[in-house]
Amino acid sequence: MRWLISGLLLNILVLIPLWWRYTEVTPRLIAWEAWWLAALFTLLPLAAWSLALRGLAVALVMAGVLAGLGEAAAQLALGRSLNVYLDLPLLRAVYHLLQGNLGQVAAVLAMVGGALLIAIVTWGVARLLANALAARPVGAWRWLLASLLAGVTLLAGLEIAGTRLLPAARTPLIDTWRYQAEQVVATHRARQAFSERLAESPSPARPLPGLEERDVILAFIESYGVAALEDARYSHVLLPTLAEMEERLAAAGLSVVSGVLDAPIRGGQSWLAHATALSGLWIDNQLWYRLLLDSEQATLVDDFRATGQRTQTLMPAITMLWPEGEAYGFDDIYAAADIDYAGPPLHWVTMPDQFVLDYYQRRIRGPQAAPLFTQMALISSHAPWTPILPVLEDWELIADGSLFAPWEHAGDPPEVLWQDIERIRDHYAWSVNYSVKATARWAERAVDDNTLLIMLGDHQAAPLITGEGASLGVPVHIISGDAALLAPFLERGFVPGSVPPPSEGAAGMDRLRGWLHEDFGEPGAELAPLDNDQRRPGATP
Repeated sequence: MRWLISGLLLNILVLIPLWWRYTEVTPRLIAWEAWWLAALFTLLPLAAWSLALRGLAVALVMAGVLAGLGEAAAQLALGRSLNVYLDLPLLRAVYHLLQGNLGQVAAVLAMVGGALLIAIVTWGVARLLANALAARPVGAWRWLLASLLAGVTLLAGLEIAGTRLLPAARTPLIDTWRYQAEQVVATHRARQAFSERLAESPSPARPLPGLEERDVILAFIESYGVAALEDARYSHVLLPTLAEMEERLAAAGLSVVSGVLDAPIRGGQSWLAHATALSGLWIDNQLWYRLLLDSEQATLVDDFRATGQRTQTLMPAITMLWPEGEAYGFDDIYAAADIDYAGPPLHWVTMPDQFVLDYYQRRIRGPQAAPLFTQMALISSHAPWTPILPVLEDWELIADGSLFAPWEHAGDPPEVLWQDIERIRDHYAWSVNYSVKATARWAERAVDDNTLLIMLGDHQAAPLITGEGASLGVPVHIISGDAALLAPFLERGFVPGSVPPPSEGAAGMDRLRGWLHEDFGEPGAELAPLDNDQRRPGATP
């Protein structure tokens, strides 16, 4: 009976990632590897070499299970497959997300608890295989187990070869190991191709005389994807705000056109979207991001410096050292510690968007005599989407942000809110609505004839919010007091007003830099567009 107990428990452990990923237990009921290991170790003699083999088996099982859990998490949170080679650095980002939402003590406890759980499960797997080794089947039982081992080997081999005789059976560990091995090989090849692309086709800084003496602001709104406008669960919240935005901008003498661009990612890793828009390259993973920053590739930062703007980035979510800002070459970097905010943090959000926009206008943009290129990341619509703030009508009250203190503990904390998926979705819509409304109200006050505001989402929210298979599209709103600056975007398929057209067939966010060169750059200095395969070197199946 020991082999049966070992097989059953291993079978459950190995299938847990699939059950989580696909939400249903059936038809995935049998993991061939679990029964193969249970039968094999029951038949092996208890010896030093079999104990060493047990250690190897435990390591392989745990690696496969953890990679499977990572695959499920990546699909649910980011809408893509896990690439262990590229995604291990994201563990640090996970820790910081926990720290921002739950506090440092809870985040440390969560990470320690996770490590302890892994250690306990590893010990448990080792004990299961040890129990199997300790069994001593004899006579007919030994022949029965040998026959079972042979049968499982045959059926698993057929499954691997693509022939599934039992609909409820899988080889999850082997599938995971094989896929991740293929990812490593493919990633190394793509890394070489991407490096060669950067070396062979350098993109030097090129001025944009059509935007000379203008303030150009690239404002990313966290998690603002087209689902917020196209999904009926959210559109009833956002569309009235966009209609109001259009009316108020027109009353202020401003024009707006809207479109859709595809972001390189879903659910997170906003910095990859920033890099894609700035560089004109499709940056959809951490490796390409590092290669870009380590290269001599010019970005919009260099282009606008060559045009005469002072270049700045406003990043209220950055709370640690950020060498990437220096790698981009911004003249001024305003991270959280550089912004004089006297209000409370709001879980992960260090400071609300309305304060950030007001601070930028009063303390950064206002005193500057030179024209500016500013990239900013607005973060109030970042998960966990609580608390929800109102947009204050009187901007003079904002001052140092201390008036936001009453909202520090407003509403349910994340650990309560995230127990109810429908409430999470409601809060998502409300928080994106807050960020869009705050930015639009700021634009009424701050945008003029010499300003080009590019207001866009950084990525779609996680599949938890958008559902499986959502597009990569994000809304883009271009606002200026000079309608001539918006005319080129209309030729690109943008439409007048604040509601973008349908998202099907949208261009990639990597095209933005090339469009600016074609429409506002020196004649003959356009950037050659990349085809889809070149544009997306890190795409995963």
